[in-house]
Amino acid sequence: MKQRCPWAGTDPLYVAYHDTEWGRPVHDDRKLFEFLILEGAQAGLSWLTILRKRENYREAFDHFDPRKVATYDARNVEELLRNPGIIRNRRKVEAAVGNARAFLAVQEEFGSFDRYIWRFVGGHPVRNAWRSGEEIPASTPESVAMSKDLKRRGFGFVGPTVCYAFMQAVGWSTTTRWNASGTGSCEAVHLSQSSQRTQSDFGTRVSLRETHFTPRRT
Repeated sequence: MKQRCPWAGTDPLYVAYHDTEWGRPVHDDRKLFEFLILEGAQAGLSWLTILRKRENYREAFDHFDPRKVATYDARNVEELLRNPGIIRNRRKVEAAVGNARAFLAVQEEFGSFDRYIWRFVGGHPVRNAWRSGEEIPASTPESVAMSKDLKRRGFGFVGPTVCYAFMQAVGWSTTTRWNASGTGSCEAVHLSQSSQRTQSDFGTRVSLRETHFTPRRT
């Protein structure tokens, strides 16, 4: 029997997401933009709620083409707010449009959003070995650094917790998975895509010191 993380539950949509997407390193800019917008939309909600609306989001937001979303005006925003298939929160919708514009600016500066965003972990996933779900933090120094820099660049709904969820979704932060009995026998995340990249592909890793973040002492 295939072993899964406890959070995957039994919902077929959630199980499929766990088995085919979660934790797999993502380097495609449009897919990174999709996860950035969806993770922001999730704030205060469950990820399953967002997964159930994912296809609606893809249709409503031009399949997450940042160049198209960046052109949305007030009329487009109002149209989105009338769409029952997405989370109709004005701040989240407006942030998605603003994020598309900021996303394009990052692509212009770094050549790709992928090259920019993976710098926060030096181009390689961070390996974790949590012994239980209770040990997984809500944020990490890397997610705090990412959040601070994204906000500086004009992105919205990118707090440290949202950023850490994004990190896990796109394969930045991998976890030794455990089964319901806590034996840690759940199958490992595939990292083959990431192994094809080197740190030189992403430039210098962002120094956490640049964020003026001081980790808590335990």
